[in-house]
Amino acid sequence: MEDELLTSGSKKSMVSQLWTRLSQVYQSMLDRWTPHNRARWAGTLVLLVLFGLRIVTKQGWYIVTYALGIYHLNLFIAFLTPKIDPAMDFDAEDNGPELPTRANEEFRPFIRRLPEFKFWYSVTKSTVIGLICTFFECFNIPVFWPILVMYFITLFCITMKRQIRHMIKYRYLPFTHGKPKYQGHEETTGKVIISPK
Repeated sequence: MEDELLTSGSKKSMVSQLWTRLSQVYQSMLDRWTPHNRARWAGTLVLLVLFGLRIVTKQGWYIVTYALGIYHLNLFIAFLTPKIDPAMDFDAEDNGPELPTRANEEFRPFIRRLPEFKFWYSVTKSTVIGLICTFFECFNIPVFWPILVMYFITLFCITMKRQIRHMIKYRYLPFTHGKPKYQGHEETTGKVIISPK
C-alpha cells in the first residue's frame, strides 16, 4: 500500500516538474520574442494568411472565421482604449475628465488597456486555435456567409465610429511617434533652450 502511494506520489511530482519546466521554457521563448515587434507581427500575419487560404480553399468554417473576426475586433478596441477611461475619471478640481494635451503642463503618457505584446499574443493564440478548428468537421456549420460578412462590416463600422468619437472627444491619440518635442526659445546659435517656469 505504501509502495503504491509512493509510486503515485513520485509520478505526480514528475508530471508537476515536467509541466513547470515546459512552462519555464515557453515563458523564456516569449521573453526572447518581446523586443522583436516586426518579426512577431509578420509571423502573425503569415498565420492569418494561412487561415484565410484554408477558409477560401475548403469553402467552409465561416462561423469560426466570424467568431475569430469578432474576437480580433474586441482586442483591437481594447488596444486603442486608454487604461483609465477619461469618461469615468472625474477630478473634483477640473471641469471634467481629460487626457494630457499641449495645454496641460503635466506629462501623462497614454497607457493602453491592452498592451501591444498581450494584443499580439492574444491575436496569435486565437488564430492558431481557429486554424486548428478548421481541421474538425464539427465546427463546419453551414451558414449563408454573405450575411455574416455584412454583419461583421456593419459591426466594425459602428464600433470604430464610436471609438473615433471617443478619441476626438477626449483628445487622445493611441499611437505615439517618437519622443515628445519640447518647445523653447531659439537663439542665434540654433540651440533650443527650455525655459524654466
